[in-house]
Amino acid sequence: MSEVCEELLEILYEDEHIVVVNKPSGLLVHKSMIDRHETRYAMKILRNQLGKWVYPVHRLDKPTSGVLLFALSKESARELSEQFKAHTIEKSYVTVVRGYVSEYGRVEHPLVEKLDKIADKDASESKEAQEALTEYKCLAQVELEASVGRYDTVRYSLVHLFPKTGRKHQLRRHMKHMNHHMLGDTKYGRGEHNKFIRNEYGVHRLLLHADSLSFFHPVSGERITCRAPLDETFVKLFTEFGWSM
Repeated sequence: MSEVCEELLEILYEDEHIVVVNKPSGLLVHKSMIDRHETRYAMKILRNQLGKWVYPVHRLDKPTSGVLLFALSKESARELSEQFKAHTIEKSYVTVVRGYVSEYGRVEHPLVEKLDKIADKDASESKEAQEALTEYKCLAQVELEASVGRYDTVRYSLVHLFPKTGRKHQLRRHMKHMNHHMLGDTKYGRGEHNKFIRNEYGVHRLLLHADSLSFFHPVSGERITCRAPLDETFVKLFTEFGWSM
């Protein structure tokens, strides 16, 4: 199951140069060989919605929701892409992970580039691990009277993540490295916890949401910060856990 919207994308910011949307979980950013049978993707939906061509300048994984930035011209796309390369763009994410996470911290763990069998079939597999840095802050915790695995209770943490580098699946892999796997992560997570939140709370998605993106406007130079509200799955789960954002 997924939470793909059927008609329009929620627009968070728009002017004649850029548009920012809140991408739902389960929606590709653009057409991809990785999911060649998928016919719906954000770039196409937004192009039809606005009646003009749009240029994606970054991406979110299909199961990840949240702030997604598009340019409305090649020139703006080029300027924004340079900001990503220069690491002047600030991003933050919200996630729910297994276990109790410390209040603050950082993960400095190099990551070997993950290659896709289809899209990266001609790429070299001998690359060295790349520097990867993620900072985090624990926002809330909960302990539930439920047996998952070998424990009589289960503990989960609500975490704010701040990636300082942009490696493929960096946040999901860093949380796995800490042994605090993201809930709903079918690639790097723990199956017993995914099954538990699916059966008990109706969670059928990866609990990772890009909640904030801050960048310089490609024309005016003004600093712009866009925030994306959480979807119904997050809101319902937070209510169950007694959490607030």
